[in-house]
Amino acid sequence: MLVLSRKSNESIMIDGGIEIVVLGVEGENVKLGIRAPKEVNIYRKEIYLSIQEENRAAAASSITLENMSKLFKK
Repeated sequence: MLVLSRKSNESIMIDGGIEIVVLGVEGENVKLGIRAPKEVNIYRKEIYLSIQEENRAAAASSITLENMSKLFKK
C-alpha cells in the first residue's frame, strides 16, 4: 500500500487519467473529490462489495427457459 500525505486542495494522480483531490478535513472525516473518465466506475467500498455479492448470487441462481420467456413478454 502506498501511503501519502496531502493537504487541502492538494491531489494525487493515478495512471494519468484519475485525479484524487483532498477537498477538506473535518474532524475524523476527509472529503475527497475524484476526477476520472466517464467509463471508470467509482464506488464506495461497501457498495462495491454489495454489488459483487449480488452478482455472485445472480450467477449462482438458475432460471428455466419458461420463466425466461415470461420475463421477456412483460
